[in-house]
Amino acid sequence: MTNLSELTTLHVGGPAMKVVRAKTESELILAVQYADEVGTDLLIIGGGSNLLVGDSGFNGTVIVVETEGNSYEIDACSGGTLQVSAGVNWDNFVAFTIEKNLANLESLSGIPGTVGGAPIQNIGAYGHEVSEAIVRVRTYDRESKQIKTFTADQCEFGYRDSVFKRAGSRYVILDVTFQLRRGEFSLPIKYIELADFLKVEIDARVPTSDLRAAVLELRAKKGMLISAGHQNWSAGSFFINPIISAEQAAQLPASAPRWPQPDGLIKTSAAWLMENAGVSKGEKVNGAKISENHVLALTNAGTATAADLVQLARIARAKVQEKFGIILIPEVRFVGIEL
Repeated sequence: MTNLSELTTLHVGGPAMKVVRAKTESELILAVQYADEVGTDLLIIGGGSNLLVGDSGFNGTVIVVETEGNSYEIDACSGGTLQVSAGVNWDNFVAFTIEKNLANLESLSGIPGTVGGAPIQNIGAYGHEVSEAIVRVRTYDRESKQIKTFTADQCEFGYRDSVFKRAGSRYVILDVTFQLRRGEFSLPIKYIELADFLKVEIDARVPTSDLRAAVLELRAKKGMLISAGHQNWSAGSFFINPIISAEQAAQLPASAPRWPQPDGLIKTSAAWLMENAGVSKGEKVNGAKISENHVLALTNAGTATAADLVQLARIARAKVQEKFGIILIPEVRFVGIEL
């Protein structure tokens, strides 16, 4: 019997009743259909990078999406259109686009997971989101038992949100089509941290390979690269940056980061809130630890249980709520355990 700790980047989680590794699209669909026909609970896993599975495990079928492959057309004027299988490693795909002199995904370098997971969370970093480059998402709809393709508008992308996330496990992503710009220079740099690192001004553009290298180095320093070793076993950012009202933002200290949103709301930094509410790097609950590199990463230092991580998350969230009246929302998906 396979433990979910073997399939997640946090390396916690109890046993799964059944594990199926889907190497092709047809294998993936057939496995989903069979689980639905026999009425077993179903958990779809890509890279396992956004999951916190309970210590009791999962009493159902776990399907690990390992589908590979892509097709692409690159035009000197229109850029590149790439249809990519859900099981492709996300960062490998980003590296591939840069090798092909295609731009617009370079800021998303180093994010763990698979291509299929990217639209669910609408992954983003350093001022850019994957939704900026997605043309369509092809899925298997478990309700209608048919293939369903979503255009970018139909995906209803929001901040770390999409129709796929809100629909729970209804849609199984098969592949994602991207439209990328032809060119060797990045999108405008939107984050001061990244601009300062590259010694350029905000909104500057740099070679995509330079920006990728900078992002990877910054993520490594924060312990946000999955390959960084067991001392950094994590799910990346545990909480999302809160989006609050202008009135709430006005009550925060002047030093609190503020990023105005198009709808008049304000995004602020979860990491800043945690640090200024008394959450400390290195703080521990048994084997669970706040990263020594970045307060937003809750890590398994080697012996953590899911219960340890949840308790650590509860402590951090309670401190922020008590200090600032803001309830942090987890970015991590919980399975068989609650915050």
